[in-house]
Amino acid sequence: MIRVSAAAAAMGLACLVSGPAAAQQQVRLMTGPQGGVWVPMGGAFKALWEKAVPGLAVQTLPGAGIANVRGVDEDKAEAGFGNSITSVDGVNGLAPFPKKTTKVCQLANLYPQYFQVVVLANSGINGLKDLKGKSIAIQPRGNTAELITQHVLQIAGMTYGDVKASFVASYTDAASLLKDGHAQAFTLGTTIPASSVMDVASGRDIKLIGVSAEDVAAMKKINAGYGKVAVPADTYPKQGKPVDVIGYSAHLVVSCALPAEMVYAMTKSIADNVKDLAPINKAVESLTPKMMAEDIGVPFHPGAAKFYKEKGAM
Repeated sequence: MIRVSAAAAAMGLACLVSGPAAAQQQVRLMTGPQGGVWVPMGGAFKALWEKAVPGLAVQTLPGAGIANVRGVDEDKAEAGFGNSITSVDGVNGLAPFPKKTTKVCQLANLYPQYFQVVVLANSGINGLKDLKGKSIAIQPRGNTAELITQHVLQIAGMTYGDVKASFVASYTDAASLLKDGHAQAFTLGTTIPASSVMDVASGRDIKLIGVSAEDVAAMKKINAGYGKVAVPADTYPKQGKPVDVIGYSAHLVVSCALPAEMVYAMTKSIADNVKDLAPINKAVESLTPKMMAEDIGVPFHPGAAKFYKEKGAM
């Protein structure tokens, strides 16, 4: 009985020592606006990471590309989604970042993003220049799509002063404005097909506004990370042909201060469970360690780098 009680006491002491320590392992993951793919993706990563790292608790928070990277750098979060075009600006201390980000490390490159200019079919908008004087639903400051909207207007010779800009909290809110006819266009940066765009298309005829080679060249002068990607025909209702739009990459960043073994496990859990992520975001169905390890200009966390080197991807 004494031996049993001693063993039980020892186990209890071990629980007291390990339990609170494990509970202290918390990662705050900043995602994106409602109606975008980062919110459900964040929920999926929460499940994967909590399973991969015993005792880890992941809290998902709303966010946006620029705000997420700043959040990690300012110790307001330990992980977040980012966009290649703006995250690199943070590393270099360029606008819209007030200073160089020094606490942000790369975990994984994920998939291409599509900047989409969605308009009502009867709006009379057939090109970027036609946005002048029109009502546009735009994401708040700190959202990558908002910054890209500024750049798109810039190459068309406009500023916000030339349009009727409504800054809304989410893609869902933007879709509602379009459905109600209170906006004639809205801009978003996410995967395809975007659920918010499909929501509008369920009740209104819509169309995507494409970009020309000259538009892409002008965008590249603003930020070399911009590129051209095609939205395939029939991605959205009544979209009979492919539409060229501005593209860039979505990726995951983490605090450089996170333990290497934790980040190694987080990285491995993504690579090992791509098949479970694909139903949430079809864009990741072909994701490989080699693609995850693509260098976009943000320094890799040592834990992530260790995994990629073991896989021969780096």
